[in-house]
Amino acid sequence: MGPDVPLLNDYKQEFFLKRFPQTLLGGPRFKLGYCAPPYVYVNQIILFLTPWVLGGVGTLLYQLGIMKDYYTAALSGGLMFVTALILQMTNLYAKQKTARVERMQIQNTLTDEDEFEFSSCVGSETVKFIIPGKKYIINTVFHSLLAGVLCGLGTWYLLPNRITLLYSNIGGTVMIFVFGWVTVCIGEYSLIINTATETATFQALDTYEITALMRPFYIFVFIAVDLAHRFAVNTAILEQTNQILHIVFLFLPFLWAMGILPPLDALFLWGMEQLLEFGLGGSPMSSNTKEIQRVYLFGVFRNPFYPKDVRTVTVFMEKQRRLMKVGVVRRILLTLVSPFAMIAFLSLDRSLQNLHSVSVCIGFTRIFRMVWQNTENALLDIVVMSIAQMLVFNPDLWWNRSLDTGIRLLLVGILRDRLLQFVSKLQFAIAILLTSWTEKKQRRKSTATLITLNVVFFPILLTFVAISALLSSPLLPLFTLPVFLIGFPRPIRSWPGPVGATACVCSDTVYYQQMVPSLAVALQSALAAGSLGLSLPGSHYLCRFQDRLMWILVLEKGFTYCGVNIKGLELQETSCHAAEAHRVDEIFEMAFEHQEHTKILSPNHHFGHILTPCTVLPVRLYSDARNVLSGIIDSHENLKQLKDDFIKVLVWMLVQYCYKKSKTWGSPGNADENKKGSFPENQHSGAVERSRPLREEDSFSVDTIEDWTDDSDIFDLEPSGRMKDRKEPGQLGMTPKVHLSIPGSVETQSQDGPQEMLPEDKLYRAVALGLPAVDKGKQQEVVPHVEFSCCYSELLSIPEEWRTAPVPTSKVNEMRQRFPEEWYHFILSQLDFFHLKEKPSNLLEDLMKDKALKDLYIHGVLSCCFGLFGLDNTVPAASHVFRAYTGGIPWSVGLDWLTGKPELFQLALKAFRYTFKLMVDKASLGPVENFKELVNCLEEYENDWYIGLVSDREWQQAVLQEKPYLFSLGHDPNMGIYTGRVLTLQELLVQVGKLNDEAVRGQWANLSWELLYATNDDEERYSIQAHPVLLRNLTVQAADPPLGYPVYSSELLHLPLF
Repeated sequence: MGPDVPLLNDYKQEFFLKRFPQTLLGGPRFKLGYCAPPYVYVNQIILFLTPWVLGGVGTLLYQLGIMKDYYTAALSGGLMFVTALILQMTNLYAKQKTARVERMQIQNTLTDEDEFEFSSCVGSETVKFIIPGKKYIINTVFHSLLAGVLCGLGTWYLLPNRITLLYSNIGGTVMIFVFGWVTVCIGEYSLIINTATETATFQALDTYEITALMRPFYIFVFIAVDLAHRFAVNTAILEQTNQILHIVFLFLPFLWAMGILPPLDALFLWGMEQLLEFGLGGSPMSSNTKEIQRVYLFGVFRNPFYPKDVRTVTVFMEKQRRLMKVGVVRRILLTLVSPFAMIAFLSLDRSLQNLHSVSVCIGFTRIFRMVWQNTENALLDIVVMSIAQMLVFNPDLWWNRSLDTGIRLLLVGILRDRLLQFVSKLQFAIAILLTSWTEKKQRRKSTATLITLNVVFFPILLTFVAISALLSSPLLPLFTLPVFLIGFPRPIRSWPGPVGATACVCSDTVYYQQMVPSLAVALQSALAAGSLGLSLPGSHYLCRFQDRLMWILVLEKGFTYCGVNIKGLELQETSCHAAEAHRVDEIFEMAFEHQEHTKILSPNHHFGHILTPCTVLPVRLYSDARNVLSGIIDSHENLKQLKDDFIKVLVWMLVQYCYKKSKTWGSPGNADENKKGSFPENQHSGAVERSRPLREEDSFSVDTIEDWTDDSDIFDLEPSGRMKDRKEPGQLGMTPKVHLSIPGSVETQSQDGPQEMLPEDKLYRAVALGLPAVDKGKQQEVVPHVEFSCCYSELLSIPEEWRTAPVPTSKVNEMRQRFPEEWYHFILSQLDFFHLKEKPSNLLEDLMKDKALKDLYIHGVLSCCFGLFGLDNTVPAASHVFRAYTGGIPWSVGLDWLTGKPELFQLALKAFRYTFKLMVDKASLGPVENFKELVNCLEEYENDWYIGLVSDREWQQAVLQEKPYLFSLGHDPNMGIYTGRVLTLQELLVQVGKLNDEAVRGQWANLSWELLYATNDDEERYSIQAHPVLLRNLTVQAADPPLGYPVYSSELLHLPLF
């Protein structure tokens, strides 16, 4: 996207132009976007001016000397209360009337979504449009009462005689009276008529109608100061404050419209946070000893003590030992030595020797708590205060005369915090100004004009930055352009709701879930050693490893503990995400991996970027390697060997499966009972029916049609050709007899001795794919009786229902020739049977000699090969291998039978995936030398690997269970290549950098305004485009949902730092 992408699309621009006048005036809708009758606008104007009229009645009676001022206020308030109740009752009546007389309305899709049909001046639709009403009955009464109190006190606040006493100027009195009542009318309209959408929005939903109270609350704050001045005697400071606030009162509509004043929920949380921070000493700060632990000193010059070319955990830990010693010394000084030293220093203060005042109690209570909860902060404040004390020699100066030590430390703490915020906000503003021109993709047509205006009005910009720092509110860059506004104060975390409550969970979430516990442990050491710099509440850090980005927010910090929230950003990189991630990689590589830092104090080439590298952390996580398998998966020799290896792997897997099951049986007799209990459907009374094996000519070939002549009738029981007199030998077979019939025919069975294949069976086999599927579940599969030469063979016997695959005799004989007998014997020789109480010494030899047991495994292997490869001996193509690996093989009779045995199918699929991994390993690492090495390899796959697909649920479970290795096969249809993906669990270095806190808060403030007020949710909007310096796209991602979309967000993590 180009730099001149519209800030707001046409629809949103029209919407914004309708909404902003409504916000400015407190709720009246004078710009509707469609034609409305004049009385709609007239009614709104009358309701807007009603408080002024009612207050004017009281004002007139007071000015004429008929009533006292407080009676005047009571009269105006009472009239407003009655009026508000009448208006709310009118709305309730209109709603009930509409509910009683419902009529079908045809929705016109071409009209605006908020268009109303007005019938009369006081019609139901008109009333509901102008007065939407309250959701709760209690708010109907409470807001009406509050409106009366507001009108009464507003009348008292704006009495002309009272204003004249303050300013002694008739012109000023008129201005304040007129525009002051405009302010009151705006607050009343928002409270009782229609609540405007506020620019300062903290919560996405106003569940309890708190927004309506915002404007009246600030009016009450101004009135409270006036009341204090009225009842206080000869208080000059109150008089001056009241004079100033009467003037500021006129600008309240502007402050509301610009979103500078916070909503009540944000104001309450912010106030509690400031009280905790400065009233009770809860704001931590770093001392200079932390800088030696970081890669850059003050973000400008590279630390000469920091290890160079950090790439591996072993090298990093070895080179960092010197710095760790400094960290240990620092930790001892901060947690043990400094607190007791500061307590001793404060205990000698002479302020404690005199009679304690309120200020002394507040100040010293705060600093004594800070000594333990924020040791670094308290130490810095005491040092600064002591230096200031030594520099101020005049004992009559207010610093020495009027302030005790506790209050001095409070002022120093506030000054230190606000100064730090000012510097950070100024850096953010300058970064936006410079990059709007230096970054070509950020250079818009209006850029030169905006930069010129910022330079010309730079003092005003500094004033905005100073006010923003004083209020501890974010500096809001409108649409992230160099157009700066003062955002409303809000809590440090910037978002409402509990920490970590929401995230856009997807398949990538599991990787962050796995690594966060280890990352938290690494953060403990880094925070304790001071490696992360100024770790204040509200500090933001960005961690990078391969394609993973972790966003860390410090929420709390106290004595030897820290509370953080860790978020994980999406792994599927968009173009904007990739552009910013690439710049992050460049910054970290320059700091940690390049060998260019040979000279002492080499500069930071990315100074001014909002990301400053701090350190690297050893974290136990998965490294992700992806390889192209060209030359392996398409190699004819590899594919040819694949089928032979599959037989070996499958034999090993079947033996292991049966052996594990035998441990639950205990003895051959129990095995027989368990099998009967496991497969009751296969048990038959009377003689066991012996079913014949399929012959060569029974295979799925067109040759079977030759048995039919032109004179044959497809509904005859026997063919008229050469097959009529052909009889099948009655030998023992491994396949049940299946009777197939032509749809619509009468099915009959021969009662004679040995059963032949019926002619319709042959025809059906020839044209099986053209006929409807037969419900095999209704057919009974007959299992042949097997006699073992070793009674313990029953323990390793394949389940009976796995012996019913419809495979020809010739293929059984062929598999008997291909069956790896030596490998089979080797696997049996590895079994110990420790779970048997009594066993013969020659048990393994007897098992190896049991031909019936071997025939079972031959048939089991053939059944799986039949399902996955078919009955031909051709070398599978790479596409077939991929389909078999993913379980997406096209339908066949063999596959249909195999999938009907879910447990066997899963074993076969697992064996095939192991075989494919074995093929890749042999091609990469060399051939397997002997059976022992092959068994070790398969056991490693079984114990240490998950071999499957990324989309498998078991893949995510394996990641959470921390399987050492994971392997997946993938295919890129665009490039036509097959890829292998290997995840390896190991301790690796994660790069960590500190973000400019105010840059994040400012961008989040703009995001909140842009989405919640301007509703600009365009996915291609300017403010979400890539910005390599501000990391704009990543910052938007890291916001809490629904505005942001992190794929993972942890709950509050408490990290002990002792």
